[in-house]
Amino acid sequence: MQLVTYQSPTGPRVAGVRNGAYVDLNRADEKVPHCIKALLAQGPEGLRRAAAALEIGRPMAPEDVKLTPAIPRPEKILCVGLNYADHARESGMSPPSEPVFFNKFPTAICGDGQPIVLPRVSREVDYEAELVLVIGTGGRHIPREDALAHVAAYCCGNDVSARDWQLRKPGGQWLLGKSFDTFAPIGPVLVTANEIPDPGNLKVRLRLNGRVMQDSNTSQFIFPVPELVAYVSQVCTLAPGDLIFTGTPPGVGFARKPPVWLKPGDLLEVEIERIGVLRNPVMAE
Repeated sequence: MQLVTYQSPTGPRVAGVRNGAYVDLNRADEKVPHCIKALLAQGPEGLRRAAAALEIGRPMAPEDVKLTPAIPRPEKILCVGLNYADHARESGMSPPSEPVFFNKFPTAICGDGQPIVLPRVSREVDYEAELVLVIGTGGRHIPREDALAHVAAYCCGNDVSARDWQLRKPGGQWLLGKSFDTFAPIGPVLVTANEIPDPGNLKVRLRLNGRVMQDSNTSQFIFPVPELVAYVSQVCTLAPGDLIFTGTPPGVGFARKPPVWLKPGDLLEVEIERIGVLRNPVMAE
């Protein structure tokens, strides 16, 4: 099942996608929450009810649907650094012995089709195609063998990064360099986990103005999905709608010679097998 969030006169509401049309799931079945986080929190049973509502619901008129980011206000955006073996080789770095996590501010969230805004205080903005995990049932100290049951859905993501802030500010401003507004595009939809039986074998590509810049597979993960969920849950309680960006493959702009930085007018496309294509134009602030 594919899920989106749209802006209604009363606020954000969750919808399902059926044959390219959008169905408000709560209007089809009032037992289905109208909030995406509340729906994800219900776990597999809630998603099964939502899928049944999608089959019987009435499609909305396209002009009545204004999509927002699928998770408009995630509580946490957690990101993994250096999680592809081929990217580690490209960077000339040894694979880490444990996952390396950082985070982004929730205000960095951006939806499919929305512009990535290049900040006036940065000249070196880069792209990073990533598979994103969407947490359903939350928890802490999640065992590795149970971790996949806590992942409700997947989507495409782009870990946009201001490299001059991230790498050359005093102390390395990882948080700020990764957290400018619009620096966390997600979409185009959430695909429920039952549609993706093996997240460790998905093709991942990024195109910049039609040119393939990144092309790999999640089979290159150093730390697979269950290990990432279990590892970070040792530290913080995961909540419904939390996002985990799982790392990027080789081909990022700063590793190229000469480096490739984003500029106004560019178009970025992140394509992940079984999920779709996340498209974002680039504009100046």
